Amino acid sequence: MEDKKGAVMGTLLKVRVARREMLAEGIAGYELAAVDGAALPDFMAGAHIDVHLPGGLVRQYSLCELPGTQGRYRIGVLRDPQSRGGSARLIDAVREGDELAIGAPRNHFALQGGTQRSLLFAGGIGVTPILCMAQQLAREGRPFEMHYCGRSLSRMAFVDTLRGSGYSDQVRIHVDEGPPAQRFDARTAIGAAAEDSHLYVCGPTGFMDHVLETARSLGWPEERLHREYFAAAPVDHAGDDAFELELLGTGQVVPVRAEQSAAQALLDAGFPLSLSCEQGVCGTCITRVAQGVPDHRDLYLTEEEHLRNDAFMPCCSRARTPRLVIDLQPVNPSCN
Repeated sequence: MEDKKGAVMGTLLKVRVARREMLAEGIAGYELAAVDGAALPDFMAGAHIDVHLPGGLVRQYSLCELPGTQGRYRIGVLRDPQSRGGSARLIDAVREGDELAIGAPRNHFALQGGTQRSLLFAGGIGVTPILCMAQQLAREGRPFEMHYCGRSLSRMAFVDTLRGSGYSDQVRIHVDEGPPAQRFDARTAIGAAAEDSHLYVCGPTGFMDHVLETARSLGWPEERLHREYFAAAPVDHAGDDAFELELLGTGQVVPVRAEQSAAQALLDAGFPLSLSCEQGVCGTCITRVAQGVPDHRDLYLTEEEHLRNDAFMPCCSRARTPRLVIDLQPVNPSCN
């Protein structure tokens, strides 16, 4: 098993906002420095941090630039009116000089090793981890091509950074409002599967699904398709039923009401459970399943992992059987 989907948050780091700037329409950039002046922990492209916001919210933001000589973190935040309040709270309330608590970087979206070619696809704010990947691949001299898609240039962050980079000839920028010739054509951009290529995509769910489905139709195997979702689509809970959770080893049974999440039932019963996104995107609450069949509703585990039914996300997923026997010990599942 690869240790790339850690489930337990580590010690919190105290940081201050060293710089805040508007990167594009509705997108704010934050540069975070350790309060004590020390260098922050190192990381590789694809990593994200948990940011603890005023009011108790915890949200994940991708690190959008590789560590520099100052050892600071940089994140880009889209003020999304459809979000659950995290982005708005950060942009509206957090200013330069403010202090925040963050988790150490975690990486669920790491670049694969080797010298194979990488295809990078970013939609909107999904550019944040993809930009970092382009930087790392360029630094390592590995072949890649990046496609960055957006509605308009005014709403696309880091365009000037990409155009002024030493790898600008490997970047294609596609704008919906731009000339037809430069608009995004997924089939042309992806092309036929090659044995030495990997594809990485991040952005709105519709954009990601389009890229992934196109790649599959072109013969790309699932193990060479890598994605990171920022948020899950709304779920209809009208048909949800009650079920039970039995704790492995103790036999204690925790009932989960129809209108209640499995995670909330566990917390209400006094069992500690780390939560973050609460949408099945980040993997923080992943829990081992010893018996029973989960009703998987997350975007974190792969289809293959769903079919194994040996883990589920209690923040969003439920049960297809009357009872799930679960193990609350930390899980490090394998993934592609």
